[in-house]
Amino acid sequence: MGTFFFFLIILPLLAVLAVPCSYASAQSTLSTGSSLSVEEDSNIFLTSPHNEFSCGFYEAGGNAFSFSIWFTATMEKTVVWSANPKSPVNGHGSKVSLNHNGNLALTDVNGTVTWDTGTRSGEGTVVSLLDTGNLIVRDSTGTILWESFSSPTDTLLPLQPLTKGTRLVSSYYSLYFDNDNVLRLMYDGPNISSIYWPNPDHTAFDNGRTTYNSSRVAVLDTEGFFLSSDGLNFKASDWGTRVKRRLTIGYDGNLRMYSLNASTGSWIVSWEAIAVMCDVHGICGQNGMCEYSPSLRCSCAPGYEMTDPQNWNKGCQPQFNKSCSKTQQFDFIKVPHSDCYGFDLTYNQSITFADCEKTCLDSCSCLAFTYKTGTGFCYTKALLFNCYRSSDFLGDNYIKVPKNMETSKQSGLTCNPGIPVVVQGSASMYGMDDGNKSYTTYYVFAAILGAIVLLFIGTSWSFLYSKQNIPKSMEAGYRMVTSQFRMFTYRELREATGKFKEEIGRGASGIVYRGVFEDKRVVAVKKLTNISHSEEEFWAEMNIIGRINHMNLVRMWGFCSEGQHKLLVYEYVENESLDKFIFGDVSTERLLSWSQRFKIALGTARGLAYLHHECLEWVIHCDIKPENILLSRDFEAKIADFGLAKLSKRDSSSFNLAHMRGTMGYMAPEWALNLPINAKVDVYSYGVVLLELVSGSRISSGIAVDDGKEVQLTQFVHAVKELLVSGDVKDIVDTRLNCHFNPEQVTVMAKLALSCLEERNSRPTMNETVRALLACDDHDNHPAYSW
Repeated sequence: MGTFFFFLIILPLLAVLAVPCSYASAQSTLSTGSSLSVEEDSNIFLTSPHNEFSCGFYEAGGNAFSFSIWFTATMEKTVVWSANPKSPVNGHGSKVSLNHNGNLALTDVNGTVTWDTGTRSGEGTVVSLLDTGNLIVRDSTGTILWESFSSPTDTLLPLQPLTKGTRLVSSYYSLYFDNDNVLRLMYDGPNISSIYWPNPDHTAFDNGRTTYNSSRVAVLDTEGFFLSSDGLNFKASDWGTRVKRRLTIGYDGNLRMYSLNASTGSWIVSWEAIAVMCDVHGICGQNGMCEYSPSLRCSCAPGYEMTDPQNWNKGCQPQFNKSCSKTQQFDFIKVPHSDCYGFDLTYNQSITFADCEKTCLDSCSCLAFTYKTGTGFCYTKALLFNCYRSSDFLGDNYIKVPKNMETSKQSGLTCNPGIPVVVQGSASMYGMDDGNKSYTTYYVFAAILGAIVLLFIGTSWSFLYSKQNIPKSMEAGYRMVTSQFRMFTYRELREATGKFKEEIGRGASGIVYRGVFEDKRVVAVKKLTNISHSEEEFWAEMNIIGRINHMNLVRMWGFCSEGQHKLLVYEYVENESLDKFIFGDVSTERLLSWSQRFKIALGTARGLAYLHHECLEWVIHCDIKPENILLSRDFEAKIADFGLAKLSKRDSSSFNLAHMRGTMGYMAPEWALNLPINAKVDVYSYGVVLLELVSGSRISSGIAVDDGKEVQLTQFVHAVKELLVSGDVKDIVDTRLNCHFNPEQVTVMAKLALSCLEERNSRPTMNETVRALLACDDHDNHPAYSW
């Protein structure tokens, strides 16, 4: 880790030293007024001083061009950056130019600016391409105004930092720093988002990562070492100097390091994140089945056909119309040794095949089920996504189709005639290969060979398992995966809670009980009241909320939905809620220090920022208050009570609710005014909580409502404004702290709270709130100030 931080310190120096001596060269540097038309023969706008990189127009398709940077000395152009990868310009009349205002701009044939650097520095501005591959814009003083290293596309070059504000993106896949400071790979498709690397079923620490370093910086050095602030460190298999390298996320979702063979001009893979490609989520699309033996193959599940014959990203669509009427009857088609990762509706142990089949038949939401003969494990599926076949998997998947479907019950995988089922390589898989080669002979031979190998492996495994009593590690692993979030039975939760004996909390949405499972795991079980969701709506919402995972959010383990019984199962948080530590007659042992209060404020903000900005689905909590902020043993804040949470569509800025939610005093004015609700209602509630953290008083209690105004809160806000103007912040702070606090943090928290209570369009986002708090965080050394 010391090496990493040393490297971060010298990185700016290296960037400066990388500026070539031939800065004034006509090829590597251009001044204002320079331009390049797409019709020019070379299509090269700039070259780096030692001809390592070129920059100009790259043909992305028929008559479609992007403004890109590529390696010069390679067999084929290897693009490392593009200004406009999703909106190519016309092959006639388009141009890139550095105008006299100092703005580098790309214009299409009709004169529309499709991309620009946004720089405005006037005459004396120059644009340069460095030997590092970094395209930079400088003003007349030499100050860098813009650089391509700050806006990567799908590739990271040596010395180019990946930060919390940048990500590598290719197709539906991206590499980015999550809100918990961990570097992740995520599939973000049109309908489903899913993190698949590092292993999402393990904690960050189990995966060899750490969440404690919030700098969120990673870099590939010139020797082939990759160093990340979350502890992810690896190196190229040909580690050493004088080798050109790049780290690229491919169309297939895998992250690979490539090294250039100087003699042939071709690239070799010197490291990759995913060894078995079926571990990449969404690679065969929804309703698609992935098989890796030994190369990647995609097929449609029985009863389904490819949505787009040229693009597996779009998955497969059903060949039948499904209804939940009692007149429509269903059957199941067996796909041996297969499963679909995640999206389990139910999990049952030691039940018969007939009971498992009936469970799926009785549920309209069930599309398939996985069953393991012998152990009797049964998993019903709400979605056919991340499906795979593997001889190592000791279970079978049964696809639910109408009885009138003309499909063999033992057909395995099916597709329509003429649609290629087997796809080789990432390019053809995602419609990037225009070739029309025939591989029929190869596929037939591979299929026969694969069948023989599978038969041999299956026979050997069966023999060894029966004779040697091999430990069921795979079974245990699968149970661990599926037990992360699942549907519980009412009987299970009644037994775990001792018939709901120990009450640990209650609120408007229900009562919370302490429970202990057979594996000694302690949980909090909440009985929901006044739930108006339909069965399918409740299940869909719970499955989405169950995928939410952040260190400052109470983890949901599952739910129960049986008739009128609606229950949520959460992790058990050791300490009580925040209100028990800041209000009323608090003992000396329970009084929160200032550093703990600041830590709670920051943790709560991070949790809300994750919900509002980073979550797979946008979530508005709707009831932020001290009672819903639980404290761990180390006084880490964990936001609770997602019984009131509301999912919001990504393309919608607000939504309407039929009735008011939340708690009086913490509710934003838009609730009373019947305005559309968005994430700013949580920001308002957070502002009230901030003031209460600072003052130690319940400022929201006993509020009289007069013309929609909260009188007591308004008076308190007015007093805080006056104290901030006078600079006498000690009168804002809880007197029980005996003047032991950080005045800078008090000022920032008070100002933030006031801004959160403004008219909603003037309120900050939670991301902005987190940044403001981090700017005054003295986490490494919390001094006690005495005034």
